[in-house]
Amino acid sequence: MATSDPNLLVSTDWLAERLTAPDVRILDASYYLPGDKRNGYQEYRKAHIPGARFFDIDDIADSHSPLPHMLPPVEKFVSRVRRMGIGDGHRVVVYDQQGLFSAARVWWTFRVFGHQDVAVLDGGLPKWLAEGRPVDDEEPDPRERHFTGRRNASMVRDVTQIAGAAKLRGEQIVDARAPGRFRGEEPEPRAGLRAGHIPGSKNVHYASLLNPDGTMKSVDETRAAFEAAGVDLKQPVVTSCGSGVTAAILTLALHRMGHTRNALYDGSWVEWGAYPDLAVETG
Repeated sequence: MATSDPNLLVSTDWLAERLTAPDVRILDASYYLPGDKRNGYQEYRKAHIPGARFFDIDDIADSHSPLPHMLPPVEKFVSRVRRMGIGDGHRVVVYDQQGLFSAARVWWTFRVFGHQDVAVLDGGLPKWLAEGRPVDDEEPDPRERHFTGRRNASMVRDVTQIAGAAKLRGEQIVDARAPGRFRGEEPEPRAGLRAGHIPGSKNVHYASLLNPDGTMKSVDETRAAFEAAGVDLKQPVVTSCGSGVTAAILTLALHRMGHTRNALYDGSWVEWGAYPDLAVETG
């Protein structure tokens, strides 16, 4: 297995030193679950890291899918990020308002569409604010840039591929939801979904990979969490969660460990749990 890549996460110190760097683009990728009664964009408008653009995962998505925030067509992604002033050669830094929740989803999305120079701000906006760093309420008016995008299908799995993986066990499915939801003991935040998990899947709760301040635990600690859940890190992994957001935190952790034979199930439980003909395990 390759060594970990420290460039996947950047510190608040690193970003503070480069706030006005011409090659850095900052994105606020905040998203909240339906029951949270909070709006990421409205909170962005009140206070964000200077120069940050807002990346709306519900808007930059596949508008023809009945599922929430599924990956958009490549043409839509390219068009939107160009309008944000993001182009080839820019280093993208993504954060969110919860520390580390939805930022990893946007990190993964950029990588799916071929942009490798993208990192997550470790600890996000809460750590930035706790350190007394500046924020403002001005929305940038960027100049459009040229961005080249190409979808890497190997980083994404659909429901048919997951059904095959669950049956043949060729790829390990690792679920990022809380243990109670994984076991089917707690209700799902979205109505109409069955309780439980994909047969044969493992559970690594995304929160178990984070420190109290929202930063990601060390590579050794995250590796231990996967291994304690019975995940063989020498084998391929597919991450899953409720709707494809926190699964990306597991994907980020895997890449930090040098594990690159992984993909993300975009539909996740909001898709699997909605179809009665797909098997479900509990307990």
